[in-house]
Amino acid sequence: MFAVFVRSALRPGMVRPCRLVRPATQIPERSLVHQEGLPKLPVPPLKQTCERYLAALGPIVSEEELEHTRQLVNEFLKGGVGERLQKGLERRARKTDNWLSEWWMQSAYLDCRMPVAVYTSPGVVLPRMHFQDRQGQMRFAAKLIAGVLDFKRMIDTETLPVEYLSRQPLCMDQYYQILSSCRIPGPKRDTVMNHAIGITTPTHITVVHNFQFFVLDVYNSDGTPLTVDQLYMQLEKIWNSSLQTNKEPVGILTSQHRNTWGKAYNNLIKDKTNKESVRAIQKSIFTVCLDAPMPRVSDEMYQSRVAAQMLHGGGARWNSGNRWFDKTLQFIVGEDGTCGLMYEHAPAEGPPIVFLIDYVVNYMRKTEMVRSPMVPLVMPQKLRFNITPEIKRDIDRAKQNMNIMVHDLDVKVLMFSHFGKLVPKQHKLSPDAFVQMAFQLAYFRMYDICCSTYESASLRMFKYGRTDGIRVTTEESSKFVMAMQDPAKKNTERMELLREAVEKHKQNTYDAIHGQGIDRHLLGLKMVGIEDLTSMPEIFMDTSFAVAQHFNLSTSQVGSKTDCVMCFGPMVPDGYGVCYNPMDEHINIAITAFNSCEETHAAKFAQAVEDALLDLRALLEDTATAKQ
Repeated sequence: MFAVFVRSALRPGMVRPCRLVRPATQIPERSLVHQEGLPKLPVPPLKQTCERYLAALGPIVSEEELEHTRQLVNEFLKGGVGERLQKGLERRARKTDNWLSEWWMQSAYLDCRMPVAVYTSPGVVLPRMHFQDRQGQMRFAAKLIAGVLDFKRMIDTETLPVEYLSRQPLCMDQYYQILSSCRIPGPKRDTVMNHAIGITTPTHITVVHNFQFFVLDVYNSDGTPLTVDQLYMQLEKIWNSSLQTNKEPVGILTSQHRNTWGKAYNNLIKDKTNKESVRAIQKSIFTVCLDAPMPRVSDEMYQSRVAAQMLHGGGARWNSGNRWFDKTLQFIVGEDGTCGLMYEHAPAEGPPIVFLIDYVVNYMRKTEMVRSPMVPLVMPQKLRFNITPEIKRDIDRAKQNMNIMVHDLDVKVLMFSHFGKLVPKQHKLSPDAFVQMAFQLAYFRMYDICCSTYESASLRMFKYGRTDGIRVTTEESSKFVMAMQDPAKKNTERMELLREAVEKHKQNTYDAIHGQGIDRHLLGLKMVGIEDLTSMPEIFMDTSFAVAQHFNLSTSQVGSKTDCVMCFGPMVPDGYGVCYNPMDEHINIAITAFNSCEETHAAKFAQAVEDALLDLRALLEDTATAKQ
């Protein structure tokens, strides 16, 4: 989900890709003009990855464990096993457009059996709106829908701007995966279906209010999108047709453990009416959730409460049944002015979603009056569900499990207002690396150890590129955080160590986005071993490998022009999920943890991060003054 700062250039000659209804694990042929010129993801040199892996372990494992791992890595390199797996990976790279994409989608998402809510689907909190009633809610939702349809027009007319990083065009494939797509549960592995097919592209969205789903056609018979006024009228009809709240919240089934939901799904769609209703939701361009107002909280707690609402809906009593968690894109508009979205992570990373948000927010600021054609609009179709006693039991179980999940998630949004990315920039430091060093310092102060830390890096320089990990905890970062806690160290020494840690982070980031990271390479070698049905090499069975993969800090920078914040759940039971959006004058940071872990506490970590950022600024100012 790592967001890079990119500039866009219009390419009117972009050819629309052929989109098949397919399991997302099959990468289709694409014909985007610039896509054909994109390089393939490289396979890094084996020795380089092994050396970098050992370097990454240095600050997070004991000396004995490291020595044991050194021996295993040496055997792996010299005993022929590593070379055999490397050759297998290189063969795969020659035969496929991207050796990683399919494996990554399977291992990170489709094979994962945890619920998508909280565990994999991120939420985005948009700035609070000032409406406090349903008319304001409907008007805002109507404008939002119109904005997304305008964004869709760029995809349909092949005028989507191509993004660039360091003058290199980036892969735009993910933009073509986020509309008209949906995850489908399976007994052991899920699939993603993309319904945007040639002539029969879906023309409807789904709207859910009071747990009831509606099909809303968003195009007139002549193919023009409905105007904001027309959409408003249609949403009013939906609101008036869904006043009863005693309906069974069928949508809450999608929040379950994937195996549980897979069984409930097969049971649900046995009924013809249910199957048609489910298909209508899956095929829709996107979903709009018109949420009931949540209990009022203080202004200080508001952002954290909304972040939790975006991730899980607040529980069975509130809006958790007002979702279809498998839907790739769900925009959430509450009657109390809360708004944002959540997205199912399998088809795309954060940057395309944030680009879409920035586009839609910008579109909504324009107050263009478009005269609505005086044509009667068809009543939006309410989707019916026949609830058998067995389905009712599944829904009741899903409600209980969702409430447990809601009580377990600890969320704190830190709106850090003291300074933004301009401060590190003035001192010629990378803002991303600067913020990451603050996280390292905060964690070290709380736990007195350095932990395995993951930052997401985009691989979109390569065809069908997804992500690799930046290893944030380095020898340099650990020396710096220890120096900050050592009263014997002078600020000039600390500043020098900070600069070294920042430079190392910049280098690791550069390596990761250029296809030279270690995490996906190790995954590839492991997958070749599994597919060869040979015994698993010992380096993957080692304690150090388990520690390296246990990310107590799972972090991602998602930079947006809109003053929003993205949030996601922790990667491990005793860890933190940390997502941040550095603006010029402030930094939005969302932190999550699990209440079931006694050692983690989102608000305490947020306070430690705030203190660390302020201490880093004080260090910058003190050493800058000393130089004068």
